[in-house]
Amino acid sequence: MMLLRALCLLLLSSLLLIGPAGAQETSVNALIARFAEVNRFDQTEALVRELGATGDPAVRPVLEALADGNLQASKAGGAVYIVRGSGKNAQFFDPLTSEEVKDVATSGLRKVKVNNALRRAIRDTLSSLTLRAPNREQRLAAASNMLSNPDAAAIEALDAAIAEEGDPAVRTRMEQARAAAVLQSDLPDGEKIKAIEVLGALGDRTVLSLLEAVEMRSQGELQSTAAKAASSVRTKLAAWDAAQNVWFGISLGSVLLLAAIGLAITFGVMGVINMAHGEMVMLGAYTTFVVQGAVQSLLPGLQNWSLVLAVPIAFVVAGAVGIAIERGIIRFLYGRPLETLLATWGVSLVLQQAVRTIFGPTNREVANPSWMSGSFEVGQMMITWNRLWIVLFALAVFALLLFIINRTPWGLYMRAVTQNRRMAASMGIRTPRVDAFTFGLGSGVAGIAGVALSQIGNVSPNLGQNYIIDSFMVVVFGGVGNLWGTLLGAFSLGIANKFLEPYAGAVLGKIIVLVLIILFIQKRPRGLFALKGRAVES
Repeated sequence: MMLLRALCLLLLSSLLLIGPAGAQETSVNALIARFAEVNRFDQTEALVRELGATGDPAVRPVLEALADGNLQASKAGGAVYIVRGSGKNAQFFDPLTSEEVKDVATSGLRKVKVNNALRRAIRDTLSSLTLRAPNREQRLAAASNMLSNPDAAAIEALDAAIAEEGDPAVRTRMEQARAAAVLQSDLPDGEKIKAIEVLGALGDRTVLSLLEAVEMRSQGELQSTAAKAASSVRTKLAAWDAAQNVWFGISLGSVLLLAAIGLAITFGVMGVINMAHGEMVMLGAYTTFVVQGAVQSLLPGLQNWSLVLAVPIAFVVAGAVGIAIERGIIRFLYGRPLETLLATWGVSLVLQQAVRTIFGPTNREVANPSWMSGSFEVGQMMITWNRLWIVLFALAVFALLLFIINRTPWGLYMRAVTQNRRMAASMGIRTPRVDAFTFGLGSGVAGIAGVALSQIGNVSPNLGQNYIIDSFMVVVFGGVGNLWGTLLGAFSLGIANKFLEPYAGAVLGKIIVLVLIILFIQKRPRGLFALKGRAVES
C-alpha cells in the first residue's frame, strides 16, 4: 500500500513538472500537423493565426519556411517538414526540433502553397511573436512594423504584450500599434475615438494616412474627431518639413562655407579673383583619396581614421600649391584684377588636366569611415552622420580661422594689409610675405574643404567647378574679406536654396538666388558686412 501511494505521488509530481510545457508542445505539434489537411488559403491563414496565438517562439521557423515556400506536408496527412535545397540535394527537417529527418519519400509530399495575402498574415504573426522577444530592439521593431501594417487580428497579442512590457518606450509604441489596429477593427466608436487620440499625439505620416482613411469612411463624432486629429498631424508635419529644410540648408551652407571661406581670405586681403580656387578644393579631395589608399595598404588597422590623417596633409598640399601660384604668377599681376582672373582660369585648366593625367578622367570614390556612416531620427527629421560631422567641421575651421586672424601676429599683419596696404608697408610689414602666407592659407583651407566634400560625393577633376560660382556668390553677398559675413552668407544661401528647390527646381532655384543677390548688391555694394578701412573708403 505504501509502495502504491509513493508511485502515485511520483507520477503526479512528474505530471506537474512537465504538464504545461508538454501540453503546449503537444498543442503546437497538433497545429503544425494540420498543415497536411488544409487545402485553401483562408484555412492556411487561420492556422497561421492559431500558431501565432500560442506565443511559442518555436513556431517561428515553421512560419518563416511557409513564407519562403519551403514547407511540405504528407499527402496522407500528419507529417510536415521544412525543406532546404531541391531535387536530389533536398534535406528534410523536423519543424519543431530542427533535426534532420532521413529517408523521406518525396513522392508522398506536397508543397503548402502561399500567396501575397498569406505572406502578409505570416509577417504580421511573426511580428506578434517578436513582441515578446528578450531583445528590446526586436520588440520595438516588431511594434513599429505592426504600427505601419495595422491588423485587427493583432489586438489580442498586443494586449498581452503590453501587459508584460516593462520598457516605457516599447510599451508606448505597442499602445500606438494597438490604436492603429483598433481603427481597422469593428470595435465601438468610443474605442476608436480613444485610439485616434493616441495616434494624433504621435503625428507621423503613417498615422496621417490612417486618420484620413477613418475620416473618409466614418460619420458623426468619429469623423469629426478623425478630421481634427488629421488636421493637427498635418500642422505638425508641416513644421517638421520646415525644420528638415532648414537642416538641409544648414548642411548645404556648411559645404558652401568650407568652399568659400578660403576665397574670402584671398579675395578680401589681396583683391585677387582666383578662378583656380575650386581646383584647390579638388586637390584636397584627391589627397584624401591617396591617403586612404596608402593607409589601407600600409596600416589597415587605422583605415577608420584615414580621414583625420588626410586633413593636415590636404592643407599642406593645397597650401603649397597656392603659395607656388602666388609666387610664380599672381605677384606680377597685383592691381590688374581682370588679368589675375584670366591667369588663374588658365591655372585651373592646367591643374584639371594634370589630375586627369595622373588619376584618370573617371570618378574616384572615397569610403566613409564607420563613425560617419548611417543616420538617426530627431522627431520626423532624418539626419545623416556625415552631414552632421561636416557641419561641425565647418564651424571648427571657421573658429580656428577667427583665432588666427584676431589673435596671432600673422592675423594682425593680414588685417593691417587689408585696411591699408601702403601704410602697412611703411610700418615695416613685408606685404609680399603676407600675400604669400594669405594665399597659402586660403588655398589650404580650400584643400580641407575638399576632404569634407569627398564624403558626400565622388571625387572627379571637375569637383571644384561645381562650387566656384557659389563660393563667389557667398563672398560677395556676405561682404568681401569678412569671415562673419561669409558664415552668414553661406547659411543664408543654403537655406534659401533648399526652400526654393521644391517649388522651382534645383537649377531655377539657383537662378532665383542669383537674381536676388544681384538686386541686393545694387542696394548694398559692399555686401552684408563691409570691411572698414582707409583703403576701402578712399
